[in-house]
Amino acid sequence: MDADLELVSKARDGDVEAFEVLVQRHQHRLVHFARLMVSSPFDAEDVAQETLLRAYRSLGQFRGQSAFRTWLYQIATNVARTHLAKRRDRNEVQEPDGAGDTSGDHHREPASGENLERRVIAHDQLRRALADLPDDWREAVVLRDIEGLDYKEIAELLGIPMGTVESRIFRGRQRL
Repeated sequence: MDADLELVSKARDGDVEAFEVLVQRHQHRLVHFARLMVSSPFDAEDVAQETLLRAYRSLGQFRGQSAFRTWLYQIATNVARTHLAKRRDRNEVQEPDGAGDTSGDHHREPASGENLERRVIAHDQLRRALADLPDDWREAVVLRDIEGLDYKEIAELLGIPMGTVESRIFRGRQRL
C-alpha cells in the first residue's frame, strides 16, 4: 500500500499543502539520488527541483500503477539524463566535486574525529567511483543499492527488462 496515494489525490484536487507534504517526504532523498547521478551538489538541487516541478505539473498522469516514490525516481532519472546530455553537449568534464560534502549521509549518526574523516573519504570515493560508471549502470546501482528500490521497480522505472536490470547492477558492482 502506497502511503502517498491519499496525498496525491488531494494534491490533484488542488490541495497545495498535500503536495508540500509529499515534497517534504521525498525531497531529501531526491537530492541525494540526483547528487549521485550528476555528481554536483548544485546541479543535484536543480535536478531535484525540476523533478518536483514536473511531478506537480504531471500529477494527473500518475495512475498509481507503481508507488509514487517510484514515479518520482522515474522523473528524476529522466531529468538527470537530460542534464547529463546537455553537459556532454557543452563538452563539460564530469568530475565529482564537493569533496567532503556529507549531505547525503542524512540517515547516519553523527561521528567525530577520525570516524567522520573516514566516512567523508569513503563517501567521496564512492561518489567518484559511481561517476566513472556508464550512466545506465550507475542508474541501476544507485536505484538498487542506495535508494533501495527492488529489481521490479527499477525495471518499470527504466522501462527495461528485469534481466537487463540484473546485468547492469552486476556489471556496475563489479566495476565498483
